Amino acid sequence: MNNSWNKLIYKGWAPIYDKIFNSGPFSKVRDILFNEIHFRSGDRVLFVGAGTGADIDRLPYDQLEITAIDYSEDMLQKAKEKFEGSSITFLKMDAQQLEFNDGSFDYVIGSLILSVVPDSTKAFGEMIRVCRKEGLVVVFDKFAQPGKGLSFVKKAFRHVIKLLGTDIGVSFEEISQTESARVRLISDEGVMFGNTYRRILLKKV
Repeated sequence: MNNSWNKLIYKGWAPIYDKIFNSGPFSKVRDILFNEIHFRSGDRVLFVGAGTGADIDRLPYDQLEITAIDYSEDMLQKAKEKFEGSSITFLKMDAQQLEFNDGSFDYVIGSLILSVVPDSTKAFGEMIRVCRKEGLVVVFDKFAQPGKGLSFVKKAFRHVIKLLGTDIGVSFEEISQTESARVRLISDEGVMFGNTYRRILLKKV
């Protein structure tokens, strides 16, 4: 995967993305994504790879300072249309090179982005960097099962699936290893299709 290919693929995904990834089991998971997270008025929230804005209306977005970034203009345009008239800041930006100062946000949220970007380790490091000390990083994504290799079938289809703009073989344990000194794991739970899709909460220390 690379940014140019992803940009092309997500141009095609944009018109139908919500019908697949914000419906059925995905919608149910998004509904619980922010359970037990208590946002306060004025909190600064960054959505990394915001896509069509599927997660944004699960928050009290009119009470928060929200910035939403995505590399795909087409996906971002869908999000802008949903929240027209809101105070949300939408920016075209690469998740692997966030154009914000260190510690700029109270919450950094990455849904289905680490399995999409070409360099997930770099993107995760950027998410940690722009989160303030004691701030919260929220990750929702599909990851390879810890301690287990991919099955023969998954290995066979991995490269084909990559052509659709996502990777089924990303290991969260591997990509987060370089940031282990900067974050503390709060929770890690399988939320869909067994432990394939996980909701991970981390606090920056």
